[in-house]
Amino acid sequence: MVKAIPDGYEATTPYLIVDGAAAAIDFYVAAFGATELFRIAAPGDRIGHAELRLGRGVIMLADPFPEMGALPPEKGKPVPVSFVFYCADVDAVAARAVALGARLRGAIEDKFYGDRMASLIDPFGHCWHVSTHVEDVAPDELDRRAKAAMGG
Repeated sequence: MVKAIPDGYEATTPYLIVDGAAAAIDFYVAAFGATELFRIAAPGDRIGHAELRLGRGVIMLADPFPEMGALPPEKGKPVPVSFVFYCADVDAVAARAVALGARLRGAIEDKFYGDRMASLIDPFGHCWHVSTHVEDVAPDELDRRAKAAMGG
């Protein structure tokens, strides 16, 4: 019987539109350790669809297809969506990403909610919160820390 959610996929899977999908695949493989599953070529030397395994999940991506309303982030403008990527060593992954063209958005630091995090913009305009979970924080302690961190 066919499964509604295929093996190896989650119910929610991000789909990125990137200006330069082939270069983006190379970046995500080198910086984040993703594994390319496959890519489908499209007319005009574009990638019509590609899938990468990133951790236990999959990300999908394609080149822009303005004729279908598929547009990448606008260069230099804030993006309304960000991705959280958990990894074993946030410092090493962030250093690789920056060396490959990502821009760090502030210091890599331990956050009140138990993650060590680097917020960065990849060379294609997408925002990633690369994180390593370093502490389990009980709900009451999380509430206390959140209030202290946010001035409440």
